[in-house]
Amino acid sequence: MGQSDLFTPQILSVSELTDEIKTLLEGNFLDIKVEGEVSNASTSRAGHTYFTIKDEDAQLSAVIWRGVNQRLGIELEDGQQIIAGGDIQVYPPHGKYQLIVRSVEQAGKGALQEAFEKLKKELKEEGLFDDKHKIALPKFPFKIGVITSATGAAFHDIRDTLQRRWPVAEVLLHHASVQGVNAAPQLVKAINWFSQEQNVDLLIVGRGGGSLEDLWPFNEEAVARALFNCSIPTVSAVGHEVDFSISDFVADARAATPTQAAILATPDINEVRMFADDLTTRLHDIIQERTTEQKERIQQLVQSHALQVVQQKVESSHEKVNSLIDRIRHRREVHFMKKRDKLKGLRHRLELKNPNFALEQGYTRIWQNEEWIRSVDKFDDDKETTIEWKDGDTTIN
Repeated sequence: MGQSDLFTPQILSVSELTDEIKTLLEGNFLDIKVEGEVSNASTSRAGHTYFTIKDEDAQLSAVIWRGVNQRLGIELEDGQQIIAGGDIQVYPPHGKYQLIVRSVEQAGKGALQEAFEKLKKELKEEGLFDDKHKIALPKFPFKIGVITSATGAAFHDIRDTLQRRWPVAEVLLHHASVQGVNAAPQLVKAINWFSQEQNVDLLIVGRGGGSLEDLWPFNEEAVARALFNCSIPTVSAVGHEVDFSISDFVADARAATPTQAAILATPDINEVRMFADDLTTRLHDIIQERTTEQKERIQQLVQSHALQVVQQKVESSHEKVNSLIDRIRHRREVHFMKKRDKLKGLRHRLELKNPNFALEQGYTRIWQNEEWIRSVDKFDDDKETTIEWKDGDTTIN
């Protein structure tokens, strides 16, 4: 073999070269993490998500297979800054390489935490967290609005808890993305819609747990101000117990989880029923007691009235008796006066008939042989005559 043969390049087929590249790349770029901006994100009917992760100078194709998608439970949005973890894989038929993604997290966690603390301080100084601005939650809400993802677990937890705890409430869901660049505007739109429509008694806004990046829409200033200006009592239910968001501080009440939000927002219908039964019993006892008191009072009044009636009748009888007595007395006096007048008349008549009346008037009577001589033909000149005066007798022979 000549010296020139040593420098003759090896001729490879496309497949051979691609296989070597595939071996080289896939063998050296395992379990890597790449930071960049999401672009052209789309999910196929099969459930796989295809997107491009890019920066200012380059771009890389990436894919999240359906099984990983279901495990991660995320929705990628264009413009989202992420850190994607996975392996480089070469696809020989197209001569392309792509990142097979197994994990996704929001990029710039330190910067987000700094922005969180800064906005929290500003809004607190402005007074958006003050208790004096908070509206008391209604004790018995019968229409409850919920703002969250229609496909997320948070709404199902809230709905199931409300159905078990306070089934009399009507639940109105307003779908909004709860992560990604479009989430904050959708949350603001939903909050303002409920506030303007005034069609619910209480509003629950939230989502399930996640990283600071996942929960970031609830740390946006626009969302905080929409909650502050909302005319309906609001409950913030973002993440888990250890998670805090700006929305938690601005809302009228904060719940550690969506499930706790449903508990915080409503009474337990079983407790209400027990309270109602107890109240009914107490009211029944009070009514019975009042009824007994009223009966006794009425009886006393009746007795008192009866006594008054008796007294009035007695007094009336006394008055009638006195009147009768007066009438009897009057009639008796009139009768006596009439009898007295009649007696006087009789006495006068009797006095007129008195044979001695004439003697009293100065006249005399003539007696002969004890006979009152009343006429001249009865007078006998030969008999002894006695003349009777009122004060004595005179005998004439």
